[in-house]
Amino acid sequence: MTPTSQLHQTTPELQLQEFFRVSEGEWHSERRYYTLPDGETQDIETLIKVNFLETGHQDLIKLAAKHQLSEAEALLCGTSISWQSYEAESGRKKSAGSTIFGVRGEILYRDRGFATPKPVTAQYRMLNPQTLYLRTEYNGSVFEEELKQIGYKYRTRCTIISRAGEQQMIGQYLEKRIL
Repeated sequence: MTPTSQLHQTTPELQLQEFFRVSEGEWHSERRYYTLPDGETQDIETLIKVNFLETGHQDLIKLAAKHQLSEAEALLCGTSISWQSYEAESGRKKSAGSTIFGVRGEILYRDRGFATPKPVTAQYRMLNPQTLYLRTEYNGSVFEEELKQIGYKYRTRCTIISRAGEQQMIGQYLEKRIL
């Protein structure tokens, strides 16, 4: 007989795959950004569309090529995300875009970073099946992000951006599933 604890063991890749599946859909994100150290705040609303990508999806093949991965280093799965952001008070359009994520091992491959159009990678950990932690470094900046699924309808996110060991910005988000 297999002990119960072994039945629930899974790899980080498989946990992230399930996290991506559960994240699929459309979300409304209420965001507050705190600029440090002065504490200036900015409120943003964002509409997000998340699509799960199976192994072999054309977007994952293109992503692997951008990262110069061989066919033998195929990405297990991924997600494509598109967004439109607006200033909360004025409704003025802030930004729009999309990005592709793919997972292999304990690395999350991205077609672009938050502050660069170049491909980047992130180290990730699943703190538990509902909580994803990411750490991305490029251009002298560090981006730490935690996404937490809260049931089916909600999730929270927190992003901390640092440069030269000093925190520059904190973003806090409440995301509500709309579809």
